[in-house]
Amino acid sequence: MVSRLVMAHSGELAGDELAAVRGLLGRAFPAAEGGFDDTDWDHALGGMHALVVDGDDVLAHGSLVLRRLLHGDRALRCGYVEAVAVHPEHRRRGHGSTVLTALEGLSSAYELLALGSSDAGLPLYAARGWLPWRGPTSVLTPDGIRPTPDDDGAVLVRPGTVPLDLDAPLTCDWRDGDPW
Repeated sequence: MVSRLVMAHSGELAGDELAAVRGLLGRAFPAAEGGFDDTDWDHALGGMHALVVDGDDVLAHGSLVLRRLLHGDRALRCGYVEAVAVHPEHRRRGHGSTVLTALEGLSSAYELLALGSSDAGLPLYAARGWLPWRGPTSVLTPDGIRPTPDDDGAVLVRPGTVPLDLDAPLTCDWRDGDPW
């Protein structure tokens, strides 16, 4: 099997390519384990995608989208990692690391990188130098700032060009579905 990395913006991916990515995400996150719904899919669009492909098969995927995070008195330009997945039959072969290396390589366009991790993903991210946000998390809703205590400890960052206080509050911009 010869796999290759493909980098493309959402707008550059053809309909069949997007369908293949969506199919991968459905297999990687089965409904019985919480699934990957339409709002999760929407979160993965509008940025850069890193795909490991073999022929027409998408073996791994991740995307990097622009978000705003409030930290201290600043709204930071954040590259937010979304929809990182490896096909269940192709795990433990380095495909997830290939995807992350490609997305992390885009960090110069942002003041920091961030993501919300599952428990299963924490060891991979920690091994790559991602740091857990220790302070409280929240989301800026249309009605104001709302704490997101269920996400405390699951938000990870890769600091970039601005100093960060990992113990301070961190607030993400509003979106449908899961805030982080």
